[in-house]
Amino acid sequence: MSKKKIDTPRYKIRAALRLLWLRSRERASILKLYGYRCKECNIKQSKAKGKEVKIEVHHEPEINWDGLIDLIIERLLKVPQFPLCKECHKKKHIKK
Repeated sequence: MSKKKIDTPRYKIRAALRLLWLRSRERASILKLYGYRCKECNIKQSKAKGKEVKIEVHHEPEINWDGLIDLIIERLLKVPQFPLCKECHKKKHIKK
C-alpha cells in the first residue's frame, strides 16, 4: 500500500472553523443577550434593503486563526494515521 500524501487545504479548515463559529450556541447567545445591537453605538442589526447592518461578535483576545489551523493540522490531521475498530482504538488511547 502506497503512502500517498493527502493534505486538507488550509482554506477548507478555515471555512469549517468559521462555519462552526457562525452556527455556535455561544455566538447566538451573545447576539441574543445584546438584542442584536452593537454594544458601542447601540445600532440594531438590519436586513432591510439599503439599510443593511451586520452585527458581529468580538473576541478578546483576538483569535490567531493561522495558529489554530496549524494546531489542527499538527494534532488532528497529521500523518501517520491508520484505521482501527472502535474497541482497538479505545485500547490504544487507554495505553497512553
